[in-house]
This record gives sequence, structure tokens and C-alpha cells, in this order.
Amino acid sequence: MLYFQRWKILLITGICLFFVVMAIPSLMNEQMRGKLPKFLSETTVNLGLDLQGGSQLLLEIDFNAYVREQLTNLVDEIRNKLREQKIGYKNLSASDGKVIFALRDDVAKDADIEKALLEVSPDLDIEKKGESYEISFNDKWQTTSRQQIIEQSLEIVDRRVNETGTKEPIIQRQGESRILLQVPGLSDPEHLKNLLGRTAKMTFHLLDSEANPEDIERGMVSSGTRILMGDGKQGEIRKYPIIARAVLSGDMLVDAHTSFDDTQNEPVVAFRFNNTGARKFGEITTEHVGKPFAIVLDNKVITAPVIRSPILGGSGIISGSFTVESANDLALLLRAGALPAPLKVIEERSVGPSLGADSITAGATASVIGIALVVIFMLLFYGLFGMFANVAMIVNAFMTLSLLALFNATLTLPGIAGIVLSVGMAVDANVLIYERMREEVRNGKSPFAAAEDGFRMAFGTILDSHVTTFVAAIILYAFGTGTVKGFAVTLAIGIVCSLFTAVLVTRMMVASWIMAKRPKTLPI
Repeated sequence: MLYFQRWKILLITGICLFFVVMAIPSLMNEQMRGKLPKFLSETTVNLGLDLQGGSQLLLEIDFNAYVREQLTNLVDEIRNKLREQKIGYKNLSASDGKVIFALRDDVAKDADIEKALLEVSPDLDIEKKGESYEISFNDKWQTTSRQQIIEQSLEIVDRRVNETGTKEPIIQRQGESRILLQVPGLSDPEHLKNLLGRTAKMTFHLLDSEANPEDIERGMVSSGTRILMGDGKQGEIRKYPIIARAVLSGDMLVDAHTSFDDTQNEPVVAFRFNNTGARKFGEITTEHVGKPFAIVLDNKVITAPVIRSPILGGSGIISGSFTVESANDLALLLRAGALPAPLKVIEERSVGPSLGADSITAGATASVIGIALVVIFMLLFYGLFGMFANVAMIVNAFMTLSLLALFNATLTLPGIAGIVLSVGMAVDANVLIYERMREEVRNGKSPFAAAEDGFRMAFGTILDSHVTTFVAAIILYAFGTGTVKGFAVTLAIGIVCSLFTAVLVTRMMVASWIMAKRPKTLPI
């Protein structure tokens, strides 16, 4: 087992050299990396917030805005239900967290009205005051909705931030309605704040063809029509009479990306619906050929083109005098999904690079001291074989660093601790092998047999210890957040590298030395 063919030696040596070369750019400053080939200069380890600085935002979910939106929807549903039950009503409106209406006559019984309202939603508190009713959402609905909104918001914020090109942001819940967002390497958070500040709720509406320009200007439209403003990108602010009930929702989108319209010579956003949305989109465009069709984003009309012909493929484009950046932003927002409630930035902090430099210096100093002590220990206790273990340990560190760069992982201060721990485990594996060799020598075996048995018999123990630690790293990654995941990633990568260096690299060096020197005793 100690005999290595020449091609195996060349392969293992080539792998080690490859990882050493790929790790070198991560150890250089930006000016030095600029002189390297492009594929090398771009393959570097991403540093976390604690190492390179960045921005921290504390976001608050506007739950009251969500409640107001739900109350507005509730008004429409109650209106339809009362009309369906032929119950006369008046002054139906939403204000102060409640829906209020009064009866026109006393024909309907209270029980019938309450039954009709609970058919709209079972999560309602209904209170009668004289001939008026006050309706609000109950406490159970409030609690459940808050929990769902915070979970949805965390997921959507994560999707929006990650698509901007940032690496491993820290996104954590704080309290009942706040989200802590830390983005490493982000010195100007304005663009990110603009993305997070938009709810990105897109709906598709038909226009009220009966509304004339004079009535629209005075705001005198029918009860089922709303007047919305255009987004102003066309060079003018225009008012649109939108039929309030949306015929299609943006939550049926499955893809959105930036494209280019050759006829207009401008960027556009191409979108695609799921199967249900495609069917509805085809039905709507078939039934309303020749009519305008408005696309509304966050209560502003992006565009309102006339349907020229049925669109049956479930896809279309959004145009509106976009720039490339604004088209990319809109596509990103649509892919990430709409926030259930608006987010407000209530606190903003910047972590300067000086703090990151201090953290790097402290981490690097601790790592160098730890590795130096290990090197001295191995040389003193195992001599030449200790030097072989030290070479394998250094290769292990370079391999871990290069794999972090190739996987585009983020290195944080706890991640450095993971690297040091995995390096220590690599040396520990060599200690097990060398101690087994000593035991075999004491049993009277030849140097060659003792070395071979040392590697063979220690392998099972080494594999067990590495597998159990690797499982622990996977659990940390699955259930941890932020820097805990960074520690888990570096530990898992280091464990895999440790197996390679301890079992193959060290064995190759020991085997090559024994085959070349044919020693009578092992120098351990």
C-alpha cells in the first residue's frame, strides 16, 4: 500500500499545486491581484461583515398598512355579500381599523347579518351599535397574520438581497415586527434601501371605458373604479380610471427578466405566468381585444397598452421607458415576489473597513500563533515525519482557502476559527498514524511494515472522527444563521481537505522517502 506509481505521485502533486495557486489571490491585496490573469484575480474569498465592513439596516414591517389593505378588501367582500343576501346598507367604509356600515331598514335579522358576515371571513369580531355594525379582525387573526408576514418578509428580503450580488447577508428577526439586515462589503446602501422599500405588488386591471376625461379629472367615477397615477416615466403624469378589482395578480408570475425591444430600441421586462396565470391571461386578452389593459405596480400604472390580439402563451413584456438599471430592478423585484407589507428603514449603520482590518489582524495573528505551535510540536515529537505532517497541514490550509474562493463562500471571523480547527484535526490524524507506527515498531515489525500498518489501521479511526465532525458541521449549517453557517462551511471544507492531506499527501511523502532511503529504523 505504500508503493505509489509515478502517475499517482504526479496527480496528487498536481492537485496540491493547483489549490495552492488558486489560494494565492486571496492572500494578495487588490493592487497585486490586478496584475494576475482575470480568472485568478476574480477567484478570491469573500469577506464577511466583521472582516471587510459593510452596512447594517434595521427594518420595521408596517403591519398597520397591511391591516388597512385587508380592510379595504373586506369592504368589497362585505358589499358583495350584502348585495347577494339582498340586505340594504349605507355608509359602508373602513376607518380606524374597522369596517362600519348601517342598515337601510330592519327587515334583516341580526343573526342573518352576522351569519352573512362570518361567511366572508370567520376571523371577524362583529359589534352592533344601534343600527350600525362595526367589524374588525379578531386577535387570533392579528397574531397569525403577524407571524406569517414576518416569515414571508424574511424570505423575500433574503431573495432580493442575494440577487443584488452580495454574499451571505445576515438576516435575522428582531422582536415581533423588525428585521436586522447586515450586508458585507456594501458601502452605499441607497440602492438596496430603494429595493427593499418597494412592496412590488403587481396587479393587472381593465380600465373603465365609460369614464370621460372631465369626470376623471374631477375624481367623479363609479364606486368600482379607482383613479391611479402613472409612474411618470413616459414624460407626463397621467390619471387612469382603473377598475378596482384586479383581473390577474402578479403572484402568478414564475419568471421575469430584462430583455430588449428592437422596435423601440429600449429595455423592457419580459415576464411569464404559471399554468393558471397563463390560462387566465389568455382568457382576459381574448375577451377584451381592442381595450386597454393596465399593469399596476405599488398603486402606480407602469403601462396601459391596448390589447391588439389574444396572448395565449402565458408571457408578455412590460415597457415604460426603462433604463437598463430600472428594468433590472423591476425584474428582480418581480422574481423575488411582493412584500406582504411595506418595510421602513428605522436605523442605519455602517461598519467601517478599519474594524474589519482589526478583526483580520487579530484572527490572522491567532491563527499564525496556533499553527506555529503545532509545527514546533510536530517537529519536536516526530522529527522528519513531523515535517511531512507540517507540509500536509499547510497544503490543507491552502486547499480550504481555495475551495472557499471557488465555491464563492463568505469568510467570517468564526470561519477563520473553523479553518484553524480543521487544520488541527489534520495534524491529529497524523498523530494517530505516527503513534500507531511506533506501536508496530515496538512489536518488532520492520520499518516498511510498521509504516504500512500505521496508515492502514489508523484509517478507520480517522474516518470515523472526520465523518462525525462533518455531520455536526452539516447540522450547524442547516439550523444555524449568519456567522454560524460561515463556521460550519469552513469546518466542513476543512474536514474533506484533512482526509485528503492526512491519508494521501502524508502517505505519498512517507512512502517516497521509505522507498528512496530504505531505512532500518523509522525517524519518529
